[in-house]
Amino acid sequence: MGKEEQVMSELWDLFNKKMWLDSFKMKTRLKGFNPSEVHCIEYIGGNEDSNVTKLAETFYMTRSAISKLTRKLIEKGLIESYQKPDNRKEVYFRLTKQGDKIFNVHEELHREYIERDKTVFDKITEEQYDSMLGFTEKFNQHLDAEIKKLGVDITSGWCDKL
Repeated sequence: MGKEEQVMSELWDLFNKKMWLDSFKMKTRLKGFNPSEVHCIEYIGGNEDSNVTKLAETFYMTRSAISKLTRKLIEKGLIESYQKPDNRKEVYFRLTKQGDKIFNVHEELHREYIERDKTVFDKITEEQYDSMLGFTEKFNQHLDAEIKKLGVDITSGWCDKL
């Protein structure tokens, strides 16, 4: 296996382990909520004037999938929709008191994960951080270019090349 494949394999393994560990605790503390619901609540709680388009772009989901998800969250009493007096066309979302509780539990879990992993990050030098960040930035730019080549509108699911 070449270094390129080894890096991608290690990153994939790292991602899967972290997701498994994180979701293990989340499943206990946020029982009854799936990851998409929790991350949608997290985004809405942390970003003013969240709307379907912003959520779709953030989560690389179609607007129709986000509409379905937000309807479900409204039905559960976790978010509510609103419009601004000067813009009756756009619909925005904010957390309800119940949604705030879920948001706060999720934030608490994130703090626990940061503390859990602190021993590793405390040993990383500035140069190592710069190197890792340089790699992820270049790889993200590459993937953005590949997505653009496909002519994909992530928020609608439309692809010019199909």
